[in-house]
Amino acid sequence: MGLDIRIPIGLMFATFGVVLIACGLLMNPEIYGRSLGINVNLWWGLVLFIFGALMFLFGRKTVRVAGLESEEGKKTEEREHRLGLEKED
Repeated sequence: MGLDIRIPIGLMFATFGVVLIACGLLMNPEIYGRSLGINVNLWWGLVLFIFGALMFLFGRKTVRVAGLESEEGKKTEEREHRLGLEKED
């Protein structure tokens, strides 16, 4: 499987974050009177953007844990082959 689900989810959250940040910066500040003057769109946009960026970056990070791709895995495979511990299907 070549696509990690964190990549599209990260892009989606980052996009929503950018939209909310833009709304928070461009909207009339008077609309934030109901939220005690806190620019909710800006702050939640930042939260969503950071979360999306982290998801995207963690999705892009490749973790190689397969046996033959690491040095330890290669040594284990060689040792099992020498000792006859491999199971042939």
